[in-house]
Amino acid sequence: MDKNFHDEQCRGTVTFTPPLYKQRYQFIKDLVGKYKPKKVADLGCADCTLLWMLKFCHCIEVLAGLDICERVMRENMYRLSPLPGDYLQPTERSLTITLHHGSVAHKDPCMLGFDLVTCIELIEHLEESELKKFPEVVFGFMAPSIVVISTPNSGFNPLLPGVTLFRDPDHKFEWNRVQFQSWALETASRYDYSVEFTGLGHPPTGMENVGFCTQIGVFVRKYPQTSGSAHPEKPTEAVYKTVFKAVYPSLKDEKYLQNAVVSEVFFTAQIIKQSLLDHLISECEEYNDDPTERKSKFQLSMKFLSEDLRKLVVEKNMEPFVNKNVLYIPLKTIFSFPKVNKLCGTFDRFCKLIAGKVTLSSDGSAVIFNNENENEDN
Repeated sequence: MDKNFHDEQCRGTVTFTPPLYKQRYQFIKDLVGKYKPKKVADLGCADCTLLWMLKFCHCIEVLAGLDICERVMRENMYRLSPLPGDYLQPTERSLTITLHHGSVAHKDPCMLGFDLVTCIELIEHLEESELKKFPEVVFGFMAPSIVVISTPNSGFNPLLPGVTLFRDPDHKFEWNRVQFQSWALETASRYDYSVEFTGLGHPPTGMENVGFCTQIGVFVRKYPQTSGSAHPEKPTEAVYKTVFKAVYPSLKDEKYLQNAVVSEVFFTAQIIKQSLLDHLISECEEYNDDPTERKSKFQLSMKFLSEDLRKLVVEKNMEPFVNKNVLYIPLKTIFSFPKVNKLCGTFDRFCKLIAGKVTLSSDGSAVIFNNENENEDN
C-alpha cells in the first residue's frame, strides 16, 4: 500500500505491524547491509524518507533521489542536510546527497554508475508510455548492479476494505503476481539480469494463496558493467533539474581532517598537562613545600603521568617537561596517542597538518603552553 493508505482502513480484516511502508524501507536497509553498495539511487523518492534512512548506512557514499513532483522534494529536502554534529565530528567516509526533478522515462547521465537502484511503489504510477520506456532507462541505460522494484499485488485488494479498483487514485494499474512476474522475467531476460521474487505483508491464515500485499522483485545484473559495454547513445546533456545537493563534511577533505587533528592535539596535550600539574600539586601538598620555592622545583617528568599515559610515551626523548613556566609536550608524545596516529597515518603528515595551527617550540619538536597562571594560583 502507498504510505497514504492508512493501516486503520485494514482494521478488522488485515493489519500490518510495523506499517507496510516502514517494512519496505527496512527491506531496502537490510539489502544495503547485505550488499554494501556505495552509490544508491531512489527513483520516485517523494518525501525523501528512504534517503534519510539510508544516509546513516556507513557503506553509502553517494545518494540520489529522483521524483516527478518537485514540490514534495523541496518540502522535505531539509531532512537530508548535514547537522551541526556532522561538522563537529566528521566521519571518515564521504557522503553526497542529490535530489533531481524529472521523469524515470528520460535518460540523464547523472544517474549512471549506481550500485543499487530502488523503485518503491513507483511503477504503478507510470502512464503506459512511461512504463514502456522504464526498463530501457533503468536496466539498459543506468544498468546498476541491483534493482529493487516493489508494487501492489492486486490479488490482495479484496482483503482491503474500501478498495474497489486501485489502492490509490493516482495508480494507473495494479498487477497481480502472474502479471508482475511475467513482466519482471521478460525484463530481466532482455537486459541480462536475474530476478528473485518476495514480498511484504502476509495474508491472513488460510488465505496464503493470495500472496503478499506488496510484491517485490530483486534484480541482479549477471555480468559486471565494463567501459566497453557503455551505450553509444548515452546523452551528454542533463535533462533532470537538480533541486538539492548536500556534501557532508568528511575526514577525506583536507580542511576537516586538519581541524580534527588540531582539536585532538589540544585535547591530548591538555590531558598530559593536567595530569602533570595534578601530580605536582599533590606532591607539593604532601611534603609541605614552600610556595615560593615551587617555581624552582617545577621540573616535571614522566613519573607523574598515569600508567596508561606512560605506556604510550615510552621513549625518554618524548617526555613532557617544564622550563620557566612553559610546558613542552613533544610532538612524538602526542603522535603516539592512537586517535592522533590513526587520523594522520605518518608523523610527517601529522607535522604538516598542524603547521601554523598550534604553538611550537623554536625547533618545532614540541607543542608549548604558557604555564605561568597555574603556578601563580598555587
